[in-house]
Amino acid sequence: MYGFHSMDLVFSIFPILFLIVFVLVVGIILVAVIKGASQWHRNNQSPVLTVEAQVVAKRGDVTRHRHGDHGVHTSTTYYATFQVESGDRMELLIPREEYGMLVEGDQGSLTFQGTRYLGFQRRR
Repeated sequence: MYGFHSMDLVFSIFPILFLIVFVLVVGIILVAVIKGASQWHRNNQSPVLTVEAQVVAKRGDVTRHRHGDHGVHTSTTYYATFQVESGDRMELLIPREEYGMLVEGDQGSLTFQGTRYLGFQRRR
């Protein structure tokens, strides 16, 4: 007499679970790509603005990537928060070379396009 074995259930469900996970991963990647392209397009359509601003905060976001047995690679993304004359604040991604030049409390002219940092000219 043939009985129902739990392994039969596992082998019949595995392809379905694999497909669900695959579709989820591809979906997440597609959403990230579409969001990035959309933000890039919005930035390109935004005017380039230069406003008086003050550097109110700085931070670095360190990410670690493990490469199997080859060790760990770290990368840092740099951000600065600017407060404009209206009191609004905006956090912008800053190039590493400029991050070290900015000091909290600096005042000057901030140039940006949408969410894209274009430069900061410190007032002396």
